[in-house]
Amino acid sequence: MTLSVQEISDRLEIHELIARYSVALDSRDYDALDELFTDDAVLDYTATGAIRAGLPEMKKFIAEAFTMFTGTQHLTTGTTLRFSEDGNIAYGKSACHNPMVFGGEYAPKMMVVGLWYVDTFVRTGDGWRFKERVEQQLYNTTVEKVRT
Repeated sequence: MTLSVQEISDRLEIHELIARYSVALDSRDYDALDELFTDDAVLDYTATGAIRAGLPEMKKFIAEAFTMFTGTQHLTTGTTLRFSEDGNIAYGKSACHNPMVFGGEYAPKMMVVGLWYVDTFVRTGDGWRFKERVEQQLYNTTVEKVRT
């Protein structure tokens, strides 16, 4: 498959967008998400126990839910992309491995969630943005730290 310079650039920009999403969540910089999504974006995280909502409502939900975690890490990889004929819409699927630490220093535990992100991206005047982000859960387990 031979890619045009434009498609190579588009792919790099979308991969950067996905990385910026993970950094924003894991650093608790929820306002940084405003630059990553369209104003009418829909986020559907019901598969992992969250909500389906627009970005403002989802930011509030995540900020509240993440108070129980002392640390999270969204490790996203294996992103595949396909583009619409006009090149202004992209459809993606990425694997995410997401360890989240909770329980305090005396009884730390880690919840590990594996999921697929199924995304729709649109080209805007400000670059690529998420139009839709849907989670599909693969696994969810909790690991307790064993003291020695």
